Amino acid sequence: MRKLQVQGVHHITLTGAGRQISIDFWEGVLGMPLVFDQPNLDDPAEGHLYFDPGDGRLITVFTNESRTPDPARTPTEPGCVHHLAFDVSRAVFSQAVGRLKDRGIAHSGVRDRGFMDSIYFKDPMGLLIELACYRFVPPAGRTHAEVLMRAHGLRVERGDTNIGEVHLADAIEMLMAEDRPSLSPDRDPKNPYRPADAAAATPSRKARQ
Repeated sequence: MRKLQVQGVHHITLTGAGRQISIDFWEGVLGMPLVFDQPNLDDPAEGHLYFDPGDGRLITVFTNESRTPDPARTPTEPGCVHHLAFDVSRAVFSQAVGRLKDRGIAHSGVRDRGFMDSIYFKDPMGLLIELACYRFVPPAGRTHAEVLMRAHGLRVERGDTNIGEVHLADAIEMLMAEDRPSLSPDRDPKNPYRPADAAAATPSRKARQ
């Protein structure tokens, strides 16, 4: 028995209503360019829109002019999609509350997730959308997942309830030490700001001459 190893999300497809509603939300609210537009090959009566969320992956939407939007919350029973989360920069996240308010879009307000900040609101179909902003940048050559996995280990080891910024900072330091060699024989933390008494006990350069 062998695995079917995946290497990332190829695309996510959603059921939408009218074509323009989908374009107005995914491109007009979230800024995702419409990059591909063709019929649904399994149902030619429907359209199939492809949007780029910013990382070259795809969010696609089946559209049908006979369907109307229902803003009621989509089902969250087992097997259903609870929400979709999209990565945004800190600069964009700081504007999210004001820009949602300007459009009259109800939202959750900023939620503290320990390793990121989040804000939630619904699309016109009632699907919960999350804008997520990480509180850390992974070391070069590493991913957010690698930092989170190391931070998780530290959290469990220390008996903490959830990942916090201290776990992230320590995880990044550990990964940097693994990835970046140094000529120094001792890379433990040091204090270059010596207390006054220690400085006084050390002969000055002039006194040693």
